[in-house]
Amino acid sequence: MNGWVAVAGLGPGDEALVTPEVRGALDQATDVVGYIPYVARIAPRDGLVLHASDNRVELERAAHALDLAAQGRRVVVVSSGDPGVFAMASALFEALEAGPQAWRALDIRVLPGITAMLAAAARAGAPLGHDFCAINLSDNLKPWALIEKRLRLAAEADFAMAFYNPRSKSRPDGFARALDVLRAACADARPVLFARAVSTPQEDLHIVPLTEALPDMADMRTMVIVGSSLTRVIDTPRGPILFTPRSV
Repeated sequence: MNGWVAVAGLGPGDEALVTPEVRGALDQATDVVGYIPYVARIAPRDGLVLHASDNRVELERAAHALDLAAQGRRVVVVSSGDPGVFAMASALFEALEAGPQAWRALDIRVLPGITAMLAAAARAGAPLGHDFCAINLSDNLKPWALIEKRLRLAAEADFAMAFYNPRSKSRPDGFARALDVLRAACADARPVLFARAVSTPQEDLHIVPLTEALPDMADMRTMVIVGSSLTRVIDTPRGPILFTPRSV
């Protein structure tokens, strides 16, 4: 088989944060496969076919990409951020595992990207400077009871925490429940970063104590980072700097 699949991360939004490796793969591609708004970021050109699909068909999208590659096509599956963080790399390998044996001979690569979590942390300072965890707050693919358990245990372990998909129109109450869990488990006023649309013209960052965090401060374009008990804020003329020391 001469085809290949590259699962690529497009970064958090700014084109300057797309890696040269990803740009090179896109330049060679015959096909780009992905969720509608991510495919929309790819400039059309002669010889390139864009395959945009809905957000809840990850396995079908992955199988389509593998089938195209088996036909000799050069396929880039695009995700925002990094494709291995709550994105398409895992879905592609799930489809590979369940699919035809011939797919396993394909050249498959995962091309890393800058995650929203890391972009938001960098904008604010270094809130993930010590041990941390990342949790997807969507209960579309896992039960709320598991999310709550992970939140509680992460807080008890005193991790800094980065939350993806905190609140959507279809899940308006989940983030409020998450904040209740955190307040009960942390019992302090540690800083919380709300970083919306980082690296885009709509970027907005603000830091509040956990005791003052409200559900409507987040939406699906917001990365929420909750500090550990050691996370601190430095006030400067250019704005606050949020950081977690590297030592306990």
